[in-house]
Amino acid sequence: MSRNNDLERNALKLVVDAGEEGILQSDLWKSLDVTSREGSRISLKFAEKGVIERRKVLHNGRWTYKLFNLTKYVSLESIKNSPCIVCDEIDKCFVGGQVSPIVCPKLTAWVDPNVELPAAEPES
Repeated sequence: MSRNNDLERNALKLVVDAGEEGILQSDLWKSLDVTSREGSRISLKFAEKGVIERRKVLHNGRWTYKLFNLTKYVSLESIKNSPCIVCDEIDKCFVGGQVSPIVCPKLTAWVDPNVELPAAEPES
């Protein structure tokens, strides 16, 4: 793995670990033990990709940038208790299929429990 990849990975980890407080750009490059020029290039690269936000801030009487993480992480918690995970009809479920996620009452109830669903029709 190249030095740049390791450096960028470490830089992003520092920004992510800083949480909502963010990290001063100068603290980032000092932590990475790189020049201010190299640190600025890394933060600009991440900002251009939309991974971080660079906010101009006044710190100790000097203008600098503070870096904030914009990456949103997905976890399995987001699909916890989804009826699709244990559905017997999952192999038939697609738009236009025998079962469709667009009109699935179980999925609708899971997404928005406040939606009133029509009563099921009795089987003949």
